[in-house]
Amino acid sequence: MAKFDINKVVVPAAKPLPVILLLDVSGSMRGEKIAALNKSVEEMIASFADQTKREVEIQVSAITFGNEVKVHLPYTPAPDIKWTPLSADGATPLADALVMAKEMVEDKATTPSRAYRPAVVLVSDGEPWPKNQPWEQALAAFVGDGRSAKCERYALGIGSEADESVLEKFVDGADDQTVHHADDAAGIVEFFKFVTMSVSTRSKSSNPNQTVAISQSGLPAAPVASTAQPTAATPQASSAQTAAPASASAPRRKYW
Repeated sequence: MAKFDINKVVVPAAKPLPVILLLDVSGSMRGEKIAALNKSVEEMIASFADQTKREVEIQVSAITFGNEVKVHLPYTPAPDIKWTPLSADGATPLADALVMAKEMVEDKATTPSRAYRPAVVLVSDGEPWPKNQPWEQALAAFVGDGRSAKCERYALGIGSEADESVLEKFVDGADDQTVHHADDAAGIVEFFKFVTMSVSTRSKSSNPNQTVAISQSGLPAAPVASTAQPTAATPQASSAQTAAPASASAPRRKYW
């Protein structure tokens, strides 16, 4: 009889749960707003690091749009992140940020098929600028076509100048269709606490592809069925099946 060798046991790698932050760092975000945003993101990452477990690994990426559009943070496991503070300057080139985020989601080398549905968080305090940028097309493509259309989406408008109509279009059809609003630093912090709770609850659930609604008390409520369209190979599950943990005989929903 062959001798059992513990060193040859292969432990399955944790499946990524991606979180993509689309962060407005235009000049109007200077001062209290950018300071609160940095603090909120750091606290969120620290909380995600505490949620790390063998089956699910929360990975965070941040795309900033202001003086330029860039990947401020590539996908990184939360425990490994050392957050570099943001600074604010420039306009609000939302179109380029959405194009970059879509490319990240559609690229299977960057966001692999084995990953859970990404959560995408859009934060802005103004309207897309310059006006001649085709942000409407970029937004429609992100929320309506391909893998990006299946992402979980959240939106925060900061201050009275935030373009609520743009943010409403971003979350249209998403599991959380509320455009959250912050008038001050405390509001920014509260929004990120809400996102943190939502993603953390997903990471600990039996089906991290399923959104779990967060009640006003901050406690998990009933699961929310994904808005992702089923394929011919994966028929729509009933509400009872969706709420229950997946079994060996249950049809698997394909997201990617």
